[in-house]
Amino acid sequence: MADLAHAPAVDVDAVRELTVGSLLREAVERAPAAPALVEGVPDPRARRRWSYSDLLTEAEEAARALLGRFQPGERVAVWANNIPEWVVLELAAALAGLTLVTVNPALREDELRHVLSQSRATGIFLVADYRGNPMAETLDRLRPDLPGLRETVLFEDWQAFRASGSPTEVLPAVSPDDPAQIQYTSGTTGTPKGAVLHHRGITNNAVLSYVRTLDMRPGEAFVNPMPLFHTAGCVLATLAPIASQGTQVLLPWFDPGLQLDLIEAERGVVFGGVPTMLLALLGHPRFAGTDLSSVRYALAGGATVPPDLVRRVESAVGVPMSIVFAQTEASPGITMTRLDDSPSHRAETLGKPLPACEIKIVDPAGGDVRARGEVGELCTRGYHVMHGYFDRPDQTAEAIDPAGWLHTGDLATMDDEGYLRIEGRVKEMIIRGGENIYPREIEYALLAHPAVADVAVVGVPDPEWGEQVAAFVRLAPGETADEAELFAHVREKLAPHKTPRIWRFVTEFPLTGSGKIKKHELREQLNDG
Repeated sequence: MADLAHAPAVDVDAVRELTVGSLLREAVERAPAAPALVEGVPDPRARRRWSYSDLLTEAEEAARALLGRFQPGERVAVWANNIPEWVVLELAAALAGLTLVTVNPALREDELRHVLSQSRATGIFLVADYRGNPMAETLDRLRPDLPGLRETVLFEDWQAFRASGSPTEVLPAVSPDDPAQIQYTSGTTGTPKGAVLHHRGITNNAVLSYVRTLDMRPGEAFVNPMPLFHTAGCVLATLAPIASQGTQVLLPWFDPGLQLDLIEAERGVVFGGVPTMLLALLGHPRFAGTDLSSVRYALAGGATVPPDLVRRVESAVGVPMSIVFAQTEASPGITMTRLDDSPSHRAETLGKPLPACEIKIVDPAGGDVRARGEVGELCTRGYHVMHGYFDRPDQTAEAIDPAGWLHTGDLATMDDEGYLRIEGRVKEMIIRGGENIYPREIEYALLAHPAVADVAVVGVPDPEWGEQVAAFVRLAPGETADEAELFAHVREKLAPHKTPRIWRFVTEFPLTGSGKIKKHELREQLNDG
């Protein structure tokens, strides 16, 4: 009914039976000599470049090398920053019928142990170190705890690895329904869960979100600052240029000055990133002097995008901006603002559902569909929904109901025109600078400190990062610890972006009748302050 917050899937026939490998082979058939990938390092003379023919050749060689060590269906992890070999490995694993487990290069020992053991990864490709994180040393310490991890390959040995494959190795048939990736995503309880994404979901989502909505064109350069371990980086910003026979210009890490240089030098068409990145670009000393005449659109997602930021970007760059609302479990795009939407819709909403995505807003308690304008939980159904959480049937059943609806945990409204707005979250997930963070993991880390008796971690609004992590700590009787000590304690156990930046020491917590901490009251205390 028109007055209910339900949007049926439209243009379902646009979904194709694709795999990552077939997407790449189609690009090679259409434009073999076209530039496919550029290594966006600062020195222009050092930027390696791949045509589509080059990319397929290298990916097939790597796929044969993979099949010399792994069986189709096994899981192989990648732990590195944004290097071209990461992209080639992604394509090679897909061609070989392997499932790629993407790992944040900022993770520390305990976090890495969980991802590799829970995913039952049989191999890992990694860089030796990255930004002070001694990754090879960390993995060496963990090897006794990971008996199923048979193979370790450093990316510095990539050429030798590629050459190790047999040229007669036959690549397997891969189905669109086969798992392509496992990406570890945040929740509100326990440790991260591995969302199993299939080929059909990630290929079509890249096409129906970026390619179609942004009108991506052959030969255009797409400068990609997003980390490859995210769906934003290795799905949308990698597969969409392939689908459109464009060129991905890959930043090795986010640097606003480098991103501006690459947009100018490579004639990039997108001005994009999570809100934190956009603010850094706009505030960079070289912004005013950068030639942005090639840019056709701005793009953001991964965190709440303030309306004022949308207007500021559009005014400063002189192009319309699109916002994508996404969740890893949805491959990832769900809704998106269109470039020809009104300025108010572009700034103040999350757009309408993407093609072939069904949406409804429901009562989180009862499940009934809400009326338009009423707040409820956003649910989505369609080709894009993950298979489930790897080896977590109970948590999968909580996320995907028997009718196939993915319950996102986000509170939203749908207006009379079908535009969505996010109003909050059923879950407690914190999104800081585009990074999903869940409080329980941080709380567990703090409770391991002998001085800490109890703790509650919440997210509070932040103008730069979208949200900031705040920790309320109750010390044990007779114990002492200050902010600096607890900060250092968390940094030893967790990635830097998870470390609380706001600290409050309390003698008691507001509790519910059943003894649970009222986190909403803690958030209100900080917001009021």
